[in-house]
Amino acid sequence: MCFSELYIYFMIDLLNESYLYGNDLVSEFIFFLQYKKSQQMTHWAAFTHMASLEVSQLKLGSQGLIVSAQGLGCMGLSTNYGPPKSEPEMIKLIHHAIDSGVTFLDTSDSYGPHTNEILISKALKGGYREKVQITTKFGIRWTDGKPDVCGDPAYVRSACEASLKRLEVDYIDLYYAHRIDTRVPIEVTMGELKKLVEEGKVKYIGLSEACASTIRRAHAVHPITAIQAEWSIWAHDLEDEIVPTCRELGIGIVSYSPIGRGFLASGPKLVKSLKEGDFRMNAEHNKNVFERVNEMAIRKGCTAAQLALAWVHHQGTDVVPIPGTTKHENLNQNIGSLSVKLTPAEIVELESFASGDAVLGDRYAYKHYTWKNSDTPPLSSWKGI
Repeated sequence: MCFSELYIYFMIDLLNESYLYGNDLVSEFIFFLQYKKSQQMTHWAAFTHMASLEVSQLKLGSQGLIVSAQGLGCMGLSTNYGPPKSEPEMIKLIHHAIDSGVTFLDTSDSYGPHTNEILISKALKGGYREKVQITTKFGIRWTDGKPDVCGDPAYVRSACEASLKRLEVDYIDLYYAHRIDTRVPIEVTMGELKKLVEEGKVKYIGLSEACASTIRRAHAVHPITAIQAEWSIWAHDLEDEIVPTCRELGIGIVSYSPIGRGFLASGPKLVKSLKEGDFRMNAEHNKNVFERVNEMAIRKGCTAAQLALAWVHHQGTDVVPIPGTTKHENLNQNIGSLSVKLTPAEIVELESFASGDAVLGDRYAYKHYTWKNSDTPPLSSWKGI
């Protein structure tokens, strides 16, 4: 690669704020040249062409579902992260993802609410439905402006039929309980989901933020294909019980927020760009984690986001991360993470950055939204028994 090509690539990265060395352009460029002089240029060449990678497919769980090795978390295309997005632009991004091989699309009836599923339905017109695996979720409903978790059978059925209508599809590839209703035995919720599978409205069943005991009880009613949970360099709480349980039962793992809700891509710079009301405002105290990840990424010739995603990919072929983004260039870089190889020593080093007290704060302000509060009453307690 010639000098002029390297200069162009570097300038593009600066404009995209992929490297966070400082504000002095001259000193940044000098640092870059010094750094690249000490590294094999093949690493940089691999990085600049990562977007042309082919995204492979894999079997998620043991029930037969085939998905792309990396999915697309679609929540941010409609809600939660920043100001409203242009619908035509978000549809273009979804098409770009699918055309690039990212065919595992993750949404929920609570995103918007409802607007995200409608966006997906518009994006899948013109023959795209046959190319994708649609994941959506039920269970979080809004009452008087407050969220409530519901796993009642009648609600499960009505939520599924409403999602089918909004998505304009005949079936949902993977249907999750978004959160676990701790008032309803999980066997009751699963019983209705099983009926939806038998009726052809749902192909595969999943749970999100479920503890090991709830997973086992649910799986005994009908095989669970996937468990969705937050899993990243700085979120390891599922590793002691949930991951071993999934692997024992042949259940796949879908990692949401694999880039730490964007923080592992941009660090403290993300916090400064957030608007009032964005729930990621509490990330300032964890900037040291990002800085260490970013330093290692520089050594590896990739971005911090790619390194964070690569760590998730290296957790096993039964794990599929679903990073979200609203930008084409970030989508391309996320795909590029599939080519980042980590040695066992590098994995240990990465994990050390977020060990102990290095990461402060809870994943959620309300712990009842996590697997730690997902045990349900015994089946014998249910009113219908």
